[in-house]
Amino acid sequence: MTKTIALIVSILISISLMGQKSQIARKELLKASMNQKVSTAEVQEITMEGGQAAPKHLHPCPVIGIIKSGEAVFQIEGKESVILHEGDAFYEPKNVNILHFDNASKDKPLVFTAIYLKKGAEENIQFLK
Repeated sequence: MTKTIALIVSILISISLMGQKSQIARKELLKASMNQKVSTAEVQEITMEGGQAAPKHLHPCPVIGIIKSGEAVFQIEGKESVILHEGDAFYEPKNVNILHFDNASKDKPLVFTAIYLKKGAEENIQFLK
């Protein structure tokens, strides 16, 4: 009888531990309001070499993204420049000038995922003069 109770307790503890290990953790990274219907989403992984800077640009559709590795200098016109680190999420509103999206490192690549939220056949990016 004691062996049976010990076995049942052992099984219950194992099940409890498995349940604790399989919990899903959620961490909010970004919340952005967009006044637009989205009919398609295009997802790209973008790599910028060390010291590379994106030209001034805008997006005809909203863009959300996440830094996969490296750090980016990010500045939307009219706002302060910020440094985005690995795991940080960002939002680029449609038709707003992006003054900086630059690799903050001179040596290491910057890798990020960009998700273009389109309502039609918009281009992903327009470079500014």
